[in-house]
Amino acid sequence: MNGPTHHDSHAGDGTSYRPGRLTRTAWGKDGAGGILVERQEALDFMLENVRNSNLRKHILAVEAVMRGLGGRLGEDEEKWGLAGLLHDIDYETTKDSPDRHSLVGAEMLEAKGLAPEIVEAVRAHNEHHGLPRLTLMAKALHAADPLTGLIVAAALISPAKKLSAIDAKFVLNRFGEKAFAKGARREPMSAAKAELGLELDELIGLGLEAMQGISGDLGL
Repeated sequence: MNGPTHHDSHAGDGTSYRPGRLTRTAWGKDGAGGILVERQEALDFMLENVRNSNLRKHILAVEAVMRGLGGRLGEDEEKWGLAGLLHDIDYETTKDSPDRHSLVGAEMLEAKGLAPEIVEAVRAHNEHHGLPRLTLMAKALHAADPLTGLIVAAALISPAKKLSAIDAKFVLNRFGEKAFAKGARREPMSAAKAELGLELDELIGLGLEAMQGISGDLGL
C-alpha cells in the first residue's frame, strides 16, 4: 500500500466479496517451485492477519484490479488476483515500520509456499526498498495499489459518493490535480505505458470497471 487514501473511507469488513465463482487454483507446483492456493484459503489468511475494515476493502479493490489487469494482459487472472489479495498481508504489524513492510509479508507468503512470482511482486510493491520489479505482475501491482486509492477518493467527492456516479474521465481529471489524493502516488500509474503497455486512461478505465464490479463490497 502506498498512502492513507487507501483505507480512510467506508466501514464494513468486505468478507462477502466473491469475484465471480470461487475457482480452484491449487494445482500443486506452479512450475517455478511454488504453489497456487485456493482463493478461499488466501482470503481466510488475509482476514486472519488484517483486521481493519478499510484496509480489507483496499485489499479487495487491489485484488479486483489485478484480476482485471491479468485478463487484459493475457495473464492468469487467478494468480494475479492472489497477489492483490495478499499484497498488504503484513501491513497492520509493519505500518509503523516502512522499512519492514512488504519484506515481512513476502516472508509470510514464502513460508506458506506461495509461487515465487507472487512473493516477489509483494516484496517489491513497497517503494521504500527500491527493489526492481522484474515481472509483469510486479509492475501491475505497483500501479494497481495507488490506483485504487485515487479511484476511491474520486468517488467520495461525487455527490452520490458512489463508484457508479463517476467515469474514467472524471478520475483522469482528478489525477492531474496535484493536491488531490496526495497519498495516491502518480508515478506508478504514469509508468503503466512503459511497464504494461497501457495508456493512463486505459489503466484508469480498467481499474474503475473492476472496482465498480465489487462496489457493494467496497461500500461505494
